[in-house]
Amino acid sequence: MVNYKMVLQYDGTRYNGWQKQGNTRNTIQGRLEEILSRYFGQEIELHGSGRTDAGVHAVGQVANFKVDERAGAEKRSKSSGNDAEKTPGEKIKNELNSFLPEDIKILTLEQADNRFHARLNAVEKEYRYYISLDSKRDVFGRKYMAELENSEKLDIGKMKAASLRFLGEHDFQGFSDNKSKKSTIRRIDSIEFRLHVSQTSNLSDETDNTCHEAAGNTDTEVMRGGHIEIIFRGNGFLYHTVRLIVGTLLAVGMGEISENVVDEIFESRDRRKIPYMAPAEGLFLYKVEY
Repeated sequence: MVNYKMVLQYDGTRYNGWQKQGNTRNTIQGRLEEILSRYFGQEIELHGSGRTDAGVHAVGQVANFKVDERAGAEKRSKSSGNDAEKTPGEKIKNELNSFLPEDIKILTLEQADNRFHARLNAVEKEYRYYISLDSKRDVFGRKYMAELENSEKLDIGKMKAASLRFLGEHDFQGFSDNKSKKSTIRRIDSIEFRLHVSQTSNLSDETDNTCHEAAGNTDTEVMRGGHIEIIFRGNGFLYHTVRLIVGTLLAVGMGEISENVVDEIFESRDRRKIPYMAPAEGLFLYKVEY
């Protein structure tokens, strides 16, 4: 058996999440397994590094699958011409991409150690969440960032202060919709805020793509345009955790709740105390470390 490791990207807008489901074929894992099984002529089980929700995107999802070596050799032998100089993984990747829909793409495909498992061997994951600060979302980015009403009221300084309470190892049951009996202890290593200024802002171009750390609502020109990028890094995240944390931080930033609510939820483990969950379209699984 050959174990293949793939890195892929997908636009999750029209899919019911990563994990295959019995009542629909419209999942990322389901689509990929269907094409892989047909390509190799055998049943393929695909293991992803994590299960992204319906509508969530991925820039660097990692997955692995095992295939009978003879079937793999047969496919490799079919390539010719320019493909002769490519690795077996590159040849298979190119052929598989030709069968995939335009919103799913395999970036790399290579043979891995037979013990490699995309989920079990992951040591850190990075998610990024995008929030529009414009009164109307950018036309080309509207599917990939959350919309915020009254963004001029948002206090990023308060959001940053509240985010510090999530750092370290905690029981995240209260910040998840987890129904499993497995451990809900996770570690968040960092939460980074980056404020990207829109081209219509009066600020100089030098402030674009930088992280603003001013407390409070002092930088009013920045607050009137552009978007926020929140980067989460940790050893793992439960079901809906990132979106629930973002929803909590937004409620703090809008003055709807105190940042002390974060500690109350950790103590009570009560998901119902969270005001709202941030929408799926703003969330990306960005990369996975091994």
